[in-house]
Amino acid sequence: MIALGIDPGTALCGYGFIESVDGSCVAKSCGVISTPPQLPMPQRLLKIHNQLDDLINAFQPDVMGVEKLFFGKNSTTAISVAQARGIVLLAAARHNLDLIEITPNEVKQSITGYGGADKQQVIFMVTKILNLPEPPYPDDAADALAIALAAAYTANSIAYRRLAL
Repeated sequence: MIALGIDPGTALCGYGFIESVDGSCVAKSCGVISTPPQLPMPQRLLKIHNQLDDLINAFQPDVMGVEKLFFGKNSTTAISVAQARGIVLLAAARHNLDLIEITPNEVKQSITGYGGADKQQVIFMVTKILNLPEPPYPDDAADALAIALAAAYTANSIAYRRLAL
């Protein structure tokens, strides 16, 4: 199974692809889709859409994990993240991908065993679990790989429960 994790954003939209086979996970690709701030928002969203579409076509994931929105104090940031997240959800629907929405704390719990883990603990565990030679960079790409891992664990758990029935 190939899982795609997305850390939505308009400036940087992190993505990570992992392949899960018999409980073992391997990183296939990760990075960010970046858009310049001087570009009008519709063109930024179109760029995210087009690049995400190309990535999905290239890697053919089975499942997509996307971080649920966390509303902090900065509503302007939340709005732009919500717009990017809408593009991500549209891509999942257009490609008929199983979608797993997951909170940041659920990702941390899944990867480190502790929902209150800090970013460095998550990056350390992602690097270790995927046996990467160095930590993924930038943080948005590392977060996307963590989301992909959590989505793969969830999808495998759901498939296992279905088999048990």
